[in-house]
Amino acid sequence: MHLRRKSTACALKGSIVTLSSVVVFGCGLSLVVSPQAAWAGNANKISCVKAGPQAPRDITSLTGSNAIAFAKAPPAGKMNLCDIHFHKFAEHRASGYTQLTGKGDHKGYVCNGHAPKAGAHKTGGHGPSTGCGGIENGDTVEVHWVFTTCDVKPGPTLGSCFSDTCKNPQLRVEARVFYLSDKKPAGNFGSFSDYSSGRVSVPAAKGAVEYSGSTTGSGYNDGTCSPFKVTWNVSSSCTPLQTASINNWCGKDKNAFKEDHAHGVRLLVKDAKLLSPIK
Repeated sequence: MHLRRKSTACALKGSIVTLSSVVVFGCGLSLVVSPQAAWAGNANKISCVKAGPQAPRDITSLTGSNAIAFAKAPPAGKMNLCDIHFHKFAEHRASGYTQLTGKGDHKGYVCNGHAPKAGAHKTGGHGPSTGCGGIENGDTVEVHWVFTTCDVKPGPTLGSCFSDTCKNPQLRVEARVFYLSDKKPAGNFGSFSDYSSGRVSVPAAKGAVEYSGSTTGSGYNDGTCSPFKVTWNVSSSCTPLQTASINNWCGKDKNAFKEDHAHGVRLLVKDAKLLSPIK
């Protein structure tokens, strides 16, 4: 990762993101990073005082006073899928997942009645090419289907959501929370991630809450914020998902997104000044 700053006499006002990984804030600050780092939250950070509304949040609360507004992204069916990834545990908090658990980068919420057993998760991190590391039956995962208004094909990281001719798209994340199970009627992750027809079948959201936020990831747990503007649609409920099906999907040689592990969690954003009002 490289960081380049330019002197400026103007205020920090907005952001434009390009596939070449140059982010311009206002009229004087440039951050040059890789798309991989941008999605992971390891770069493209700005002071939270000057950031737009952030994510994740407790979607049972409608409170927010962040004054930076942006247009709501179109429905997912009118946008293009650009990325799929998932987190262990849930980054958001909702009525269907209220208990905080885990540690380090994997400290998030679990589906009600599905807390991990004591002594579980002795392994973790990136998985082998044939599956994900560190997930097992009973775990909670939050899956993000990322959509863009750019005319692009699905691929790895947030960089896949932009193109040389589409430098400032609208972004949408459809977020669903699952508990992993090997029992019926658990869903098959393969059926939710097959885009061969040009569209992906995102599971229906139950008690969905839509709000304006940002990208997430544990890289923002250092007190900085994300400049990316995202329309979120988050399910309030948990549904079962076949453990084997998501393990079968994982592996850099097995999916177009090069996903082989569960991503870390950005801790819940609670400061009302960093949250958008939910109407």
